[in-house]
Amino acid sequence: SSSVILTQRSPLAGYCFMINVLGSIPKKVAVAVSGGSDSMAVLDFLSRSNRDLLVLHFNHGTPFSSKAEDFVRSYCENRDIRLEVGAISRERASDESKEEYWRNERYAFFSNFLDRKIITCHHLDDAVETWLFTSIHGNPMLIPYSRDNFIRPFLATRKLTLTGWCTRKEVSYLEDPSNTDVAYMRNLIRHKLMETVLTINPGIHKVVKKK
Repeated sequence: SSSVILTQRSPLAGYCFMINVLGSIPKKVAVAVSGGSDSMAVLDFLSRSNRDLLVLHFNHGTPFSSKAEDFVRSYCENRDIRLEVGAISRERASDESKEEYWRNERYAFFSNFLDRKIITCHHLDDAVETWLFTSIHGNPMLIPYSRDNFIRPFLATRKLTLTGWCTRKEVSYLEDPSNTDVAYMRNLIRHKLMETVLTINPGIHKVVKKK
C-alpha cells in the first residue's frame, strides 16, 4: 500500500489528513462518482496522476439526482474528463428494497464497462458500518477489496480524511439530503448506532481495519 499526505494541516485539532491506498491502482481505470465528498475527493486524487480515467455516474431517479448529474457533468466537462451516465431502466421488483433496487440498477450500468477496473469509493467508515450491520444479523462481513471487476483502494481511509481532502484542495461536492434520512438502514446505523458503538469502543475503526 501507499499513502499521500497533505502538506497543510487540517483546522481540526491534531488531525493530519492521509489518504491510504490499498493495492495498486491501474493506469486505465473507471471511478464511480456520485458527486458527494467521498467520490469527489477520490476523483480529484486520481486526476492528479497520469491515468486513462473514466467517470461513471448513475442517476437514481430521485428529486436530487438531476442536480447531482448536472454537477458531475459540469465538473468533468470543465476538466476534460470522460464521463458516462446511467439511469434507472426498469420498475422496482416487489421483493426489492429501495436500496437494493438502486444498487442492482447501478451495478447493472457499471457492468457495461468491464474493459477496465472500476473503483468504488468505499472508505473505512463504510467498512465499519457494513460490519456492524451484518454482525447484528448474525453474519459479520467485511467489504472486500476486490470483487469481479471492482476494486476499493480506499477502504483504509476515513471519511473525515476524504472530506478534509476536498476542503484543503478546494474540491466542490454535493450533500445528498437523503443521507440524513434514518428510514434507510445505512443512515440509521451511521447517525444513531455509531455514536453508541464509539462510546463502547472508540477504536472500532482500528479493529475493522485490522480484519
